[in-house]
Amino acid sequence: MMDQEKERIDLLRRELQEHNYKYYVEDSPVISDYEFDMKLKELQQLEAQHPDYFDPASPTQRVGGEVTKNFNTITHDYPMYSLDNSYSSEELIEWENRLKRMLGVAQLAYTCELKYDGASINLTYENGELLRGVTRGNGTAGDEVTANVRTIRSIPLRLRGKVPGRFDVRGEIILPLEGFARMNQEREQAGEDLYMNPRNTASGSLKLQDSAVVAQRPLDCLFYGMVGRDLQLSSQYEMLTRMREFGFKVPETARLCQNMDEVIAFLNHWDEKRHNLPYETDGVVIKVNDLRLQDELGFTSKSPRWAMAYKFKSEQALTQLEEITYQVGRTGAITPVANLKPVLLAGTTVKRASLHNADQIAKLDVRIGDWVYVEKGGEIIPKITAVELKKRAPESEPVTYIELCPECNTPLERKEGEAQHFCPNDTGCPPQITGRIQHFISRKAMDIEGLGGETVELLFREGLIGNYADLYSLSLDDLLPLERMAEKSATNLLEGVAASRQVPFPRVLFALGIRYVGETVAKKLARAFGSLERLMEASTEELLSVDEIGERIAASVISFFADPVNREIVLRLQEQGLQFALDEAELENRTEVLKGQTFVVSGVFETLERNALKKMIEDNGGKVASSVSSKTTYLVAGDKMGPSKRTKAESLGVAIIGEQEFLALVKGN
Repeated sequence: MMDQEKERIDLLRRELQEHNYKYYVEDSPVISDYEFDMKLKELQQLEAQHPDYFDPASPTQRVGGEVTKNFNTITHDYPMYSLDNSYSSEELIEWENRLKRMLGVAQLAYTCELKYDGASINLTYENGELLRGVTRGNGTAGDEVTANVRTIRSIPLRLRGKVPGRFDVRGEIILPLEGFARMNQEREQAGEDLYMNPRNTASGSLKLQDSAVVAQRPLDCLFYGMVGRDLQLSSQYEMLTRMREFGFKVPETARLCQNMDEVIAFLNHWDEKRHNLPYETDGVVIKVNDLRLQDELGFTSKSPRWAMAYKFKSEQALTQLEEITYQVGRTGAITPVANLKPVLLAGTTVKRASLHNADQIAKLDVRIGDWVYVEKGGEIIPKITAVELKKRAPESEPVTYIELCPECNTPLERKEGEAQHFCPNDTGCPPQITGRIQHFISRKAMDIEGLGGETVELLFREGLIGNYADLYSLSLDDLLPLERMAEKSATNLLEGVAASRQVPFPRVLFALGIRYVGETVAKKLARAFGSLERLMEASTEELLSVDEIGERIAASVISFFADPVNREIVLRLQEQGLQFALDEAELENRTEVLKGQTFVVSGVFETLERNALKKMIEDNGGKVASSVSSKTTYLVAGDKMGPSKRTKAESLGVAIIGEQEFLALVKGN
C-alpha cells in the first residue's frame, strides 16, 4: 500500500510539473484550472499523510507560507554586472567598431533580446533542482529570497532533461500588465492606495516577509542568461535555446542578427511594437553572439564589453519649474535641483529633477517659472531636456547661480576643469559630515546592519557623532533616550558596528571616502601597499607606479592623509580594531616577481579560473591589460583563445605562454 501511494505521489508531481510548465512557460494548457486544482489538492493530502516523502521541488511548495524576518546577504558565485547604455544607432556603430578593433575581426553576429523592466534575480541550480534565489543587490552580493521565488510558477523547481551539476541562471522578475491592473483594481475596491508601476511592485514583492502573500501575486520570470563552469555552449543564441530545453521561460522575441544592419532593423521593429507586449520593456540588450569572443572581450570593472543596452526614447512630460534648490554632497559638490509641479511620467509622479551644474543651467537657459520637458534618463533619473520657449513669461530672468554654500554659508569654489562648484568647508558643513558617515556605513563599504541614513542624521543632530570614528564609541545609554529607538534597535545597531570591525581592508579603505577612490581603486591600492600604514606614507611617485592610478587620484590620497583631522580619525579607527592591512593569507601570496610586466589573459585554463589567474598576476606585482599592444610582456593563452589576439601578439613579437609557463614565472623560474 505504501509503495502504491509513493508511486501515486510521484505520478502527481510529474503530471503537475508538466501542466505547470505548459501553462506558465509555454502558455498552452491541456487541462482546465479545476482539474489542475483537484490534482494539486490530492497531492497535498497524500504529502500530509506521508511527510517522509517530502520533496522541496514538489508543486505543492509553491503556495508559500514561510516567513522571513531577515534576508541573508549572499555573495554571488559570479558577479552580476550592469550594462552600458546607448541611445542611438550611431552609438551602437561606434561600439561595434571598438569591438572589431579589439578583436581584429571584420564582422560580428549578435543576439538581440528585449530588455525586461523588472527586478533582476540570480537562481542557483544544483543537480537539476533550485538551490537558492538571490537578488542582484550591488552586483557582488544580494539578499536571499528563495522562499519567495519558489512561489513564482514560471520558475522551475526541478529542471528538465540532462543539466550541468551546478550553475546560475539570470532572469528578470516582472509583473505582467494585466496582473498589475488586476492588483490595482482590487486595491481600489478595498479603498487602498494604488501601486505606481509594475517594476517597483515586482521588486517590492521579492522582499515581502510572508511568502504566502508573494504566492498570491501574479509575478512572472523571464530568463536571459546562464553562468557556470563547463556549460558546453558556443553562442548566446544556443544558450537561450538550451535554457528553454531545461524548462526556463525564455521569450521567443530574441533574434540572432548577422550584422549591425539587422540589429538596427530589430530595434526599429520593437520600438513600434513594444506597446503590444504583455509586460513592460524599455529597450533591447545586444550581445556578441560568440561566447568565445565574449570571453576574449571580458569586462570593465562595471560592465561586460560584449553587451550593450539600447534604450528606447524616453517618455516625456511637460511641467512647470517652480524653484531651484541646491544640494550639498559628501564631497562638497553642489548639485542644483529643479523642483517641479508634480507630473506623471513613466508610471511614477515626478516632482524633482537634477540640473547637474551651472553649465547645464546655462546651456538649457532654464528659468524659474519656465515650462520644461522632463524625461527619465535611462528610465530612472528624471532630467530636464528642453524649455518650451513659447510658454515663457516675458518678465523671466536668467538664473544666477549661488555663490555661498546653502548649508554653512561658506563661499563656493570651482576649480579649473571641474564642472561643479564645491563647498571647501569639509569639516564643518553638516551634509558633508553626514554624507561621509552614510558612505562609510553603506553596503559596499562597512555594511553596518541596523544603521541607516536617517539614523545617522539623528545621531548627528543629537551631537552623538561628528565623524565615522564616533560610531565606535556609542553605547546603549547614548541610544536609548533617542526618539523611536527601542532597546532592540539600539542593540542591533551596536552589534552591527561591532561586526564591522571584521570588514576586510580594501572595503575599509573605500569606506574612508577619499575623493576619486572608488571600489576598484581601493582594491588596487590595498593590493599594492598591503596596509594603511604603508599607504599613508606613500609618495606621489609610489602611488603613480600602481596600475591605473593617475595624478588626480594620487594627489587626492596625499591630500587626504596630509590633513591632521583625517589622520586623527584614522588613528581612532585603528585603535578600535578595524582591518587596516590585508590578512595573512593574502600577504603570504604577494610578491614583486612580476613587477614591470604586463599580461593579457585569454581562453579557458585547466587549473585556474581566469579571474583567479588575473588576481595572481596583480598579487605578484604584474599588470593585467584587456588587449594586446606593444606594451604587452606576455599573452597567457588558454584553450579556445581567439585567433585575433594570437595574430596580433605574433605580429608585435609578444611572447605567448601557457598556464604552466605562467605558473613557473610566478615561482620565479
